[in-house]
Amino acid sequence: MTYEAELDAWKVKRLAALKAPNGWLNIIGRTWLEAGTVTVGSDPDSGIVLSAGPATLGTLTQAENGEVDFVPADGSPAHHLVPNKQHPPHFLVHGLYVEVTTLNGVNALRVRDTNSTAPDELEELRYFPTDPSWRIEAQWVPYEAPRGVTVNTTKDIETDVEVTHKAVFEKDGKTWELIATHGTPQSPQFVIRDLTSRDDTYPASRFLFGENVTDTTITLDFNKAINPPCAFTDYAVCPLPPAENVMPIRIEAGEKRLSVLH
Repeated sequence: MTYEAELDAWKVKRLAALKAPNGWLNIIGRTWLEAGTVTVGSDPDSGIVLSAGPATLGTLTQAENGEVDFVPADGSPAHHLVPNKQHPPHFLVHGLYVEVTTLNGVNALRVRDTNSTAPDELEELRYFPTDPSWRIEAQWVPYEAPRGVTVNTTKDIETDVEVTHKAVFEKDGKTWELIATHGTPQSPQFVIRDLTSRDDTYPASRFLFGENVTDTTITLDFNKAINPPCAFTDYAVCPLPPAENVMPIRIEAGEKRLSVLH
């Protein structure tokens, strides 16, 4: 498979993930939770009001330890949700994909409408012309000890993360270093911003996921730099780039901004 064909296949998967039932296009609400019991539904008098679904979807109770119980109003089995930052617990009821997300130890109820027409209304994703020179094999350099880094977000909520490596590479005669603040050891996530954010790419940031990670190297394919979730929905909380990842150059590769900014 040629590089162009591989990149085209990746773009198809990228679009499918956005439009999936658990993608970023069909979110209808995100509400911070507190200890106690609230009703959830489309009834305006509900403790948590949804824009879709039955008048009373169910009753949610958050315990002091952060665990959540949801009892559907239709009599179907209850759900006990133990918060997990990496893998938010979720369930499906009345066509609504309900999950509990966690940020800085605080839970939020996030709801997706699997019957939403939003995925069908998404404008075509636009990309810069493919530039193979922006597919880079970088050095993957570990720090002697993990670094604590405070990362701000699009909702101005600071979070503390641990950074274990930096990617070091040369481009056009200059050496660059980027740090991965999120993701997994197999797919480190870099939150980046460059000068195209002024006109062509999402102003806050783009996400880039490292590939082919070894003990000493990592592939950074900027042709796969993507818009963050907050480019598609107001209900996302996206990390902003650390200072190291703000690059004073134009990276004309990867996904461009949408015509409508969130």
